Amino acid sequence: MKTIKGPAVFLAQFVDSEAPFNSLDGLCKWAADLGYKGIQIPTWEKFLIDVDLAAESQDYCDELKGKINSYGLEITELSTHLQGQLVAVHPAYDLMFDNFAPDAFKNNPKARTEWAIQTVKNAATASRRLGLNAHATFSGSLLWHTAHPWPQRPPGLVEMGFEELANRWLPILNHFDEQGVDVCYEIHPGEDLHDGDTFERFLEATGNHKRVNILYDPSHFVLQQLDYITYIDHYHEFIKSFHVKDSEFNPTGKKGSFGGFNDWGDRAGRYRSLGDGQIDFKTIFSKLTQYGCDVWAVMEWECCIKSPEQGAREGAKFISDHIIEATQKTFDDFAGGDVDKEHLKKILGL
Repeated sequence: MKTIKGPAVFLAQFVDSEAPFNSLDGLCKWAADLGYKGIQIPTWEKFLIDVDLAAESQDYCDELKGKINSYGLEITELSTHLQGQLVAVHPAYDLMFDNFAPDAFKNNPKARTEWAIQTVKNAATASRRLGLNAHATFSGSLLWHTAHPWPQRPPGLVEMGFEELANRWLPILNHFDEQGVDVCYEIHPGEDLHDGDTFERFLEATGNHKRVNILYDPSHFVLQQLDYITYIDHYHEFIKSFHVKDSEFNPTGKKGSFGGFNDWGDRAGRYRSLGDGQIDFKTIFSKLTQYGCDVWAVMEWECCIKSPEQGAREGAKFISDHIIEATQKTFDDFAGGDVDKEHLKKILGL
C-alpha cells in the first residue's frame, strides 16, 4: 500500500487577470498559504510554463522547479488537456476547438493537429527534465458525435475511429516512453476515452502500449451513472493520476444525463465543490491506498454554485482529511511469531 500524496491543486481554473492569480509567484504563494503541497500546471498558460523552452533547456526547468520548490510546493504533473484535445478533432467541432490553438494554426486543421502533437511531445520532454513521471491530458475525439447515434453507426466505424486515434497517439506515446513518462488520459465525456470500455478499445488499438494510463476523476462517472468505485477495481493498475472533484446527479421528469442543453447550474448532472456533491471519497481514497496507487490527490474546481476561492480554501483541508497514512503493520502483529513447523503441526494435530 502507498500513502497518496497531497493535497495539490490544478491551477487551470484559477488563472485570472487579477493578482495573485496572474503570475506563477502569486499562484504559488496563494496555494502554499492554503496548505497545498503540489500544483498541476496547465501548459497552455505561458506565464506559468513555456513548454517549448522547457523541452529545450534544462537550466530553464531547474530554475522553474527551484522557484516552485521555494514555496514548499512540488509539481505534480504538467497538463496538456487542451493540446491533447486537438490531437483528434472531428470536423464538426473545428470552429469551437480552434479557440484552443494559436492564431497561426486556426482554420487549418492539419497544421493545428501537427502543432498539437509536437506540443504534447514537448511536454513529455519537459516532464522528464522536471523529474516528473506522469502527465495529464485528453485523448481528443473522432467518434463522440456517434455516442448515441441516429442513424445507427455503420459496421466498422468504431474500429476505424480507434485505429485512427491510436495512429495519431502512437508517435506521442513512443516519445513519452523514451522520456520515461506515463500518459494519463482523463476519462471524460466528450472524449473518445470516456469510460472503461472505450479505454480498453484504445489500449488494444495501441498494442497495449505501456504508457497508456488513466487520470481518474470520479465526477465524470457520476454524470454518466457509471460505478466509479468498481472502476478502481477494474483499472487500478492504470491509475497514475487523480483529480479530486465532486459532482451530483439529480434527474427529474424533465431532464437526465443529456442535460436538456441547459447551462451547468440547471443540469441534472453538475460539478460541485468538494464535500457538496454525492461522491464517496472515503471509499475512493481507501481503494486507491489499498491498491498502492502512487498518485497525487489534485483538487480540480468546477463548481456551479460555490466560488473558486472558497472551493480552494475548503479543498485543501478536505483532501488532507481524506488522505490515509498507509499502515505498515496489521492489527494482530503482536500475536505473530517466527515460523516453527513443529509448532504448526501441533496446532493442526499432526
